Amino acid sequence: MKSNMSLSFLQRTFGLFLLLAMVGSMLACGQSALQGGGATPSDAYKKLYEAVKSKNTEAIKSNMSKKTHEFAEMVSAKNNTPIEKVFENGFTATTFANSLPEIRDERIKEQYAAIEVWNERDKKWEDLGFVNEDGSWKLAVGEMFSGTFKSPGKGRDQREKEAANAVGNTLIPAFPGMNTNVNMNVTPVVPRPAANAK
Repeated sequence: MKSNMSLSFLQRTFGLFLLLAMVGSMLACGQSALQGGGATPSDAYKKLYEAVKSKNTEAIKSNMSKKTHEFAEMVSAKNNTPIEKVFENGFTATTFANSLPEIRDERIKEQYAAIEVWNERDKKWEDLGFVNEDGSWKLAVGEMFSGTFKSPGKGRDQREKEAANAVGNTLIPAFPGMNTNVNMNVTPVVPRPAANAK
C-alpha cells in the first residue's frame, strides 16, 4: 500500500511538473512573438512576415525600429490614418505574398544590415534595411527615410544589373556636334518691316 501511494504521489508530482513546463513554454513562445526583432536580419523578416499575415499590429510594431515607429506616427498624422493601418503591411510589398518569399544576400556591417526579399507583386527583388537595436535586428524604414541608415553594401540584384550593364554596354557615347547637319557659318536673317507699315 505504501509503495502504491508513493507511485501515485510521484505520478501527480511529475504530471504537475509537466503541466507547468508546458504552460511556461507556451508563455515564452507568445512572449517571444511580441518581443520582436530577430537574431539575424533574415530571422527578423520572417517574424515580421508572420506578424503581418496574422494581422497582429503589436507583433508588427515589435519588429520595427524606434525611428520606424516615429516615421509611422508622422505618416499616420499627416494622412489622418489610424496607426494600425500604417503598420498593416509592415512597410514592404513583399508581405503581400501568399507564402514566405525567398530571402537572399544577407549583408551586415556594424549595426546595419540588409537582405533582398522577392517582391511577388512587382516581380523584383526588394532590398530591405535592418538595424540592430537592443540586441536584435529590426526593420529600419525610419532610418532609411531620415537618411541615418548606413548601407552595408550593394545588394546582389544591383551588382548583377551593374555587371550586365558593363558587359552589354555597346552604345557609343554621343559627342556634341557629332552627326549634325548644321552649318556653323550662317548669318541670321532678320526680317525687314513691311513697306506699307507705318
